[in-house]
Amino acid sequence: MEKLRVVQWNTGKVGKLAMQGILDNPRLELVGVYAHSPEKVGQDAGALCGRPDTGIKATNSIDDIIAAKPHAVIYTAFTGDVDEVAKLLEAGINVLSTNLFFHVGGIRGAVKDRLQAAGERGQASLYITGINPGWINSLATAITAVCARVDCVSIYESADCSGYESPETWNFFRMGQHGVTDEVIEAAKTWLVMFKDAAERVAEGLGLELDEVDFYCDYATAAERVDLGWFLMEKGTNAAVRAGWNGKIKGETRVRAQITWYLTKKIAEDWDIDDKEYHLVVDGAPSVDLHMHFSNPADSPVDGAWSPTATTSYATINAIPQIVAAKPGVLTLHDIGLPYAPAGAWEQGTRRGWG
Repeated sequence: MEKLRVVQWNTGKVGKLAMQGILDNPRLELVGVYAHSPEKVGQDAGALCGRPDTGIKATNSIDDIIAAKPHAVIYTAFTGDVDEVAKLLEAGINVLSTNLFFHVGGIRGAVKDRLQAAGERGQASLYITGINPGWINSLATAITAVCARVDCVSIYESADCSGYESPETWNFFRMGQHGVTDEVIEAAKTWLVMFKDAAERVAEGLGLELDEVDFYCDYATAAERVDLGWFLMEKGTNAAVRAGWNGKIKGETRVRAQITWYLTKKIAEDWDIDDKEYHLVVDGAPSVDLHMHFSNPADSPVDGAWSPTATTSYATINAIPQIVAAKPGVLTLHDIGLPYAPAGAWEQGTRRGWG
């Protein structure tokens, strides 16, 4: 089977692991790398992701990426650029993005219309994915197949973020600061619009037309001084956030997407923090209560087979064949079929190395 030609766009936390995954995937061929940082331009892709040299040099030119004629681009830019993505789609290149474009309100309204038109012109697809939103939404929707009635579908994510060394992210959430003002809530709402998208995806997957999607948010504070080495929280400052979106029909919540992100469990408030990463609940007939926990094998690398960044990258690259085969434009859960890991191909060839 012909390998699908793939470009990795950006080489940060997710991008580095995505490059490793592309190199390890027998269905895929890495044919280009886009680097945002000037110092990375010209470096070999292998050096940028902790692998042997590949002969593929990083570029900061979108024209170079288009000239490589990839089937797909894995787009992991920290701040998404609608112009870039539209240009890639118009060039006939499928885009799988882990960026939810929250800075422009998400893929909706005029932004969605523009990207849909670009995809149709180039006969290419755009799919927003990752671990959540993304894979978890497909799973939550799929488990309703056993139900005769569905009253509400809820996705609860619980994440220990003490290892996510991104001070800019936590400063944006006002972690390590005192107080929860309207401005703090609005900042969280701006960032977490991606989970509004998650709730809407599940509703769309179930054929529900929501009347409204309401945001809610609360913070917990550090019970003592916590120094993570890369981030400091004094006692009484914000140390955890719990927030989500309720999608409603006639005032009743029908879908829910909630996150609990904590930088420490040493909080003053009496929060019940789930040690399992995901809790999916279907209220209906029958009701379904599913807890999921990820763990690493003994031979996994430092980054781990399980980490939010790792699973985000794997969920994206393993969906590439489905996205390439899908209809043009902005894709929904119903458009992509069943992404899966290429376990059979791994078994037939060299066993996947951790790198």
